This record gives sequence, C-alpha cells and structure tokens, in this order.
Amino acid sequence: MPDRKTVPAAGGVALRLARGQRLRIIDPLGGQTGDLVAFSADGRQRQSNGRSFDYNGKVYLTTGDVVWSDRSEPLYTLVEDTVGRHDFLYSPCSLEMYKMQYGVKDYHANCHDNLFTALRELGITPDSMPTALNFFMIANVGPDGRLEIKPPTCRAGDSLAVRAEMDLAIGLTACPAGTCNGGGAPKPLAYEIEG
Repeated sequence: MPDRKTVPAAGGVALRLARGQRLRIIDPLGGQTGDLVAFSADGRQRQSNGRSFDYNGKVYLTTGDVVWSDRSEPLYTLVEDTVGRHDFLYSPCSLEMYKMQYGVKDYHANCHDNLFTALRELGITPDSMPTALNFFMIANVGPDGRLEIKPPTCRAGDSLAVRAEMDLAIGLTACPAGTCNGGGAPKPLAYEIEG
C-alpha cells in the first residue's frame, strides 16, 4: 500500500517521480482543486499547455491524455480519473491576481508562490512559471470565448492518477482561491506515489 501524504490547505509540496511511477492525487474531503506543474528532472523541459492542446486536440483532459513538454516530449499521461475533466485554462493564482482582481492589500497564499517554493526544493528555479494543470477545477468556455469558473464536482475520495513518461520534478498545490473551490475555505489534498 503506498504511503499517503498531505498537501496542506492553501499550501504546496515538491516531489520527484521516476519514469513509470504513478502519482495519485486524492481529494479527501471533496470540493478542493489544485495545480500540478512538471519539469524534466534536470529542469530543461517544462510542461506546455500549448503543446498539450495541440497534440490532444482538446482543452479538457482525462484518462489517456498526455501532458507534453515545451520540446514536444511526453511528460506524463493521465491514467486514472474519477472526475473526468482537468484543464490548462487558468494560470496559477498569484499575489498580483489577488491584488488586481480582488483588491487584496496584504500577502495572500497563492499557487504561484507555492509552486516556486516547491520547485526550488528540487533545485528547479524557472525563469517563469508554466501554466499548471488545473486538476479537479471546472472552467467552462462560453460560445463567446469567455471563461467561467464553476464549483468543482469532485467528491470526497475522488482522484486523478498520472504516470511519469520521463523522470520528473513536480510541484503540487491545494489552491487557496475560493472561486476555484466553490467559494469555500481551502482544504488539504492527499497524494500517493505508486511503483
């Protein structure tokens, strides 16, 4: 049985996956979204939302879809999914976003800082943060192209498992943005590494 670890509410973690290992992300309480960013183990390749859109031919990802690097190499494959929908439509929430969109004056926990901190622990210091995989989040694209965030549909125990297609450095967050979590307070996520 894999060792289950926690991603703290509004926090982030760093981890490494060897090629062929699986990362299972679990929503233990329901209604919590998060971000996943992956780099090749040496930091030279990073996940690309554009390449992933191109090669999958769609904006919503689920079982069987591949997340590609900026050098057109497969980074990881979604292999099990009880929610059925994840996307690259929003960049990680940031302090600037909270200030510009919500008028926040002081520091606010955010996925961008959580991911940078996590990746630094692995020796990866990106010049800029790639767009994260928004897992468990529901972002709808309207007929006019406008985006709308809806409450997540994930329930307690729902999970997403990805398989590493190369050795990876990963940053993982439990998003603190109330808009992504149905207006509720952030909750923890859990994860397991298998294989």
